[in-house]
Amino acid sequence: MKKAKLTLLSLVISMAFVIQSCNNDEEIIDGFDETEIDDISITGNGIAHEWTDLMLRLEQYSQGRPNASARALAYIYLTAYETAVPGMTNYISVDERLRGLRIRDSERADEVDYQIALNTAFAKAIDHFLINVPENLTSEINALETEIESQLSTEVTEELLIASQEWGNYVVDQVISYSQSDDDAEEQILDPQPLSYEPPTGDGFWTYSADPERALFPYWGEKVRTFVIDPDETTTVDPIEYSEEEGSDYFAQMMEVYNVNNAARADQGEQLWIAEFWSDDVEGLMISPPARQFAIANQLIVQYDLSLDETLALYLKLGFSLNDAAVSAWKYKYEHMVMRPNVFIHEFIDEEFQTNLFRLVDWPNPSFPGYPSGHSTFASAAAGLFIDAFGDATNFTDRTHEGRTEFQSEPRTFSTFSDMAYENAFSRIPLGVHISMDCEEGLRLGYEISDAVNNWNLLSDSF
Repeated sequence: MKKAKLTLLSLVISMAFVIQSCNNDEEIIDGFDETEIDDISITGNGIAHEWTDLMLRLEQYSQGRPNASARALAYIYLTAYETAVPGMTNYISVDERLRGLRIRDSERADEVDYQIALNTAFAKAIDHFLINVPENLTSEINALETEIESQLSTEVTEELLIASQEWGNYVVDQVISYSQSDDDAEEQILDPQPLSYEPPTGDGFWTYSADPERALFPYWGEKVRTFVIDPDETTTVDPIEYSEEEGSDYFAQMMEVYNVNNAARADQGEQLWIAEFWSDDVEGLMISPPARQFAIANQLIVQYDLSLDETLALYLKLGFSLNDAAVSAWKYKYEHMVMRPNVFIHEFIDEEFQTNLFRLVDWPNPSFPGYPSGHSTFASAAAGLFIDAFGDATNFTDRTHEGRTEFQSEPRTFSTFSDMAYENAFSRIPLGVHISMDCEEGLRLGYEISDAVNNWNLLSDSF
């Protein structure tokens, strides 16, 4: 059996640490929608909502997607939860369940304003954990922190203000120290495409054609910290057998991508809308796939009118689920080594084929194997939590990209969270970057992870 070969058309050489937008970065940054600090609300869940809204707009320009982004979100919202949990009703700290994290109550003053502490902690955590955000954008962190503090401290003594800030700073410093003890993750973020890694060879295996396209985060699934469920505790389903025979299941899945991708581009209809609506591939243009789930959650906490306590608990679990999803998905990606569809299509179906992602980026594929789909894993790792929190039935309209004109961004409405996750997962077919089995397996794996996180009860009356 002949091995599928890479063609010059199938791989466009470019820097592969992140998928860059074809737009000029300076133009994008100059158009950054700055925080409307005069309109912020800190009542109810407002402080968490405002900081998450700013985090999302900064994360759009942060590097390390999706792995470092998923990790950053876990630590940001661990910081937020642990800062506020002493003042939360019926919730307990998770530090004793996380080996190496120790947050001592003795460091907390007798009286603390937890919203002030939370404001301090959010600002420092977002600034630390989001990687290489342009400096002219990170100034928004200080602006929001100052505005929220000015609203919170109008009738607060100087002593209480300082004690509250000190508690927020103490917690975030402990979480940062804890994150830095994960040597593997810290090192891989600095060297996401290690020269030490050479992919194994075989029929249908993913590979690269030049150094800029080398494997992205190939060791992420081996030793990077998880919070709830380790990769050794998750399961994997073997991909269908690679085949170049036209009657095979494998060939049929490649033909599906070819036909659906091309039809979506020709029709300029709902399939292309779905593909671009869920893409989240392009740094500087869109938030990352894990952050997209926080954009959804930030809308849901308003729709369902969650309290601040409920919001912080949901965000903690969501961060943990997405982090653990990235670790397991990347473990299995580099175990199964399944190629991206455009490589196969160029070799055996149509050498002129272009993915629908290619319009937005400098090359057609992310720089890592396809099975399981990371998008699909993140989609169900989040949806499982939303279903547990709100029930599956919903009337939710995702407005994450509302008003954007660079791609099809019109809001989409869903009657169930499981339908939303399914659409997100299988949007990768009309985009042209995954075959069906990649999406199916990612969706299955993500729900397995969210089930484990849902069983991680945070309420004090459960112990």
